[in-house]
Amino acid sequence: MITRVIRNTEVIRTLRPNTRMTTPTGRSSAIASIAGRTPTGQSVNFHDESPKQVFGSNTFSLPVMKEMLKPATYDSMVKTVKEGQKLSETIADEVADAMCRWAVAKGATHYAHVFYPLTGLTAEKHDSFYEPGSFGNEAISKFKGKVLIQGEPDASSFPNGGIRATHRARGYTAWDPTSPAYILESANGTTLCIPTSFVSWTGEALDTKTPVLKSMQALDKQARRILKLFGHKEIAHVSATAGPEQEYFLVDKTFYYSRPDLLAAGRTLFGAPPPKGQEFEDHYFGVIPERVLAFMAEVDRELYKLGIPSKTRHNEVAPGQFEIAPLFESANVAADHQQLIMTVLKRVADHHGMVCILHEKPFAGVNGSGKHVNWSLGNATQGNLLDPGDTPHDNAQFLVFAGAVIRAVDKFAPLLRAVVASAGNDHRLGANEAPPAIISVYLGDQLADVFEQIKGGGATSSRQRGTLHIGVDVLPPLPKDAGDRNRTSPFAFTGNRFEFRAVGSNQTIGTALSALNTILTDSLDYVAGKLEGATDLNAAIQSVLKEIMDHHGRVIFNGNGYSEEWHAEAAKRGLPNLKTTADALSAYTSHDVVEVFEKYGVLSHDELHSRYEIAAEQYVKQINVEAKVVEEVAQTKIYPIASAYAGSLADSAAKLKAAGLPVATGTLAKVAALVSELETELNVLRDAHGAAAEVSDWTFKVLPAMLAVRKSVDALEGILPDDAWPLPTYQEMLFIK
Repeated sequence: MITRVIRNTEVIRTLRPNTRMTTPTGRSSAIASIAGRTPTGQSVNFHDESPKQVFGSNTFSLPVMKEMLKPATYDSMVKTVKEGQKLSETIADEVADAMCRWAVAKGATHYAHVFYPLTGLTAEKHDSFYEPGSFGNEAISKFKGKVLIQGEPDASSFPNGGIRATHRARGYTAWDPTSPAYILESANGTTLCIPTSFVSWTGEALDTKTPVLKSMQALDKQARRILKLFGHKEIAHVSATAGPEQEYFLVDKTFYYSRPDLLAAGRTLFGAPPPKGQEFEDHYFGVIPERVLAFMAEVDRELYKLGIPSKTRHNEVAPGQFEIAPLFESANVAADHQQLIMTVLKRVADHHGMVCILHEKPFAGVNGSGKHVNWSLGNATQGNLLDPGDTPHDNAQFLVFAGAVIRAVDKFAPLLRAVVASAGNDHRLGANEAPPAIISVYLGDQLADVFEQIKGGGATSSRQRGTLHIGVDVLPPLPKDAGDRNRTSPFAFTGNRFEFRAVGSNQTIGTALSALNTILTDSLDYVAGKLEGATDLNAAIQSVLKEIMDHHGRVIFNGNGYSEEWHAEAAKRGLPNLKTTADALSAYTSHDVVEVFEKYGVLSHDELHSRYEIAAEQYVKQINVEAKVVEEVAQTKIYPIASAYAGSLADSAAKLKAAGLPVATGTLAKVAALVSELETELNVLRDAHGAAAEVSDWTFKVLPAMLAVRKSVDALEGILPDDAWPLPTYQEMLFIK
């Protein structure tokens, strides 16, 4: 009897499934290395070197120019930077010489014309300052005005959307003096970076900066017409301004490089929900982890050096998600600085053993990341033109500008949806943390009431701010805003500006800004045409604002943009609901969009068509990469492990049965069914992937097939032995810092 028990014990021992189906995945060692990690980033000490001392130290700013340039040259630069006046070519040599001397004194050996091609990324070509001297045995630094003004990078390998023939590769970079040059430091050298526009040999814009500059020039002209109507004699250059908020995730490098999907596609294409996600709502504005805070401090210091006014940093809603926001700047400079912020975030994250992920939806089931673009306009003489004051019903100038925005957003809603369309943003828009694909305007209670009064015949009152008494004696009364905020709106008024919340975290803001500036230019032109020559300006203002409300007031919505009721209501109002990139991109080439961009000289028909082609191509390429990764990982990593585990379970069950012991086959049945399902879904994906031809095929056939494969894989993750699973899990990536 004893012998029988011993034998059965041995049988049971031999029947246990072999949970180590493959070689060790390295996940355990990765976690151990993170737990024992020592800080690798630079220590930041603002006590010995204050932000005030650091700020702008690596920027060829106006104060630097004042010290290094002749007074006349400096005055010319000031007029160009602050007033948008054309810069004389005759001073370029002096500016170039001063810029070179300043950069070399800071250790720069190279300069780069930095530009923003239609990849949405930053491009740079480095050239040395140094050339051989007359006798060949010395190096001298040279930097002439013609080199500062114009560069000639090869344009053949950048997206052009059919705007030029493949064999016509010449492209030019043109110095933008309104955006300051800067020094970019790295461990391997220092480079003078010069912001530039990028155009083809025939003059078409191949970048995002050129249309921003053109749209700002057009906007200034039309805004001045409106201001003159209100009796202003001295009118400074009117500039669009922007302050984009950047959301991002941080993941430890040991996890990141173990995830082929993150590495190739920027988002996780597999991953079962962790036991805890964001449901406790305890990460938002929570205590910043020490390692992340060290990263943020270094980011701030590097941004300060570059003259970027970094203002806000905090935990975002999702675990592992954070945000940085700068102060308002001229829209063109803000766009350049936003590209720099993304560069600095990625570089500094690497110093701290992490990877900064800017994809809009890197993790399913938790909030994605946006880039909320706060947008306004103003000048040095009239201030912020979207500031309503305490009594907006009496502020006719503000009402005209705000009414023009309402008209612009409603008339060109499809365009605003198109400029934020991408494969990544499609996963975010309409989810519970992002605005829906329906473009609407939130005005707040105070302004919505004022514009309703205008629609009814005339505004006579404004809701006042009031005071909030908390009921605790030691707490002071708080000034209460006249309206609440609405985080569900894609285009919300937030006190003295509009916030375009639909822009994705991985996108350049230049495309959105050029669209916003251009459509507002059109509305201001329209309104000015209605008001100029009016014998009774007040009556004319009331008439045009009522007309705007009658025809475009449908776009105003102050309710919950996430609700199903709003989708039904929006349909009744006739508002477009372009849910996917495939639905939205055609707006680029619609008649009204082409007409308005050509009218104000921002983009031609061919340039707009090229942007449609590039956006569609990038969308297809992104999903193509994702589909390849899904096929590869599912076939080579998941399927073999799952099949081996099913075989091990079957073998164990057979041995148990042969030994006369109870056999539980529930897990075996589940795994076997999922393995079979995975094989089937992989074949469906391969067929859909191979047959995809139109943009819509990738949206409505390839993506669903990818999701079906993911569903099977994620189910297997919850069943297979943990030490056999080859991919870092959501729980590890989101919570281990």
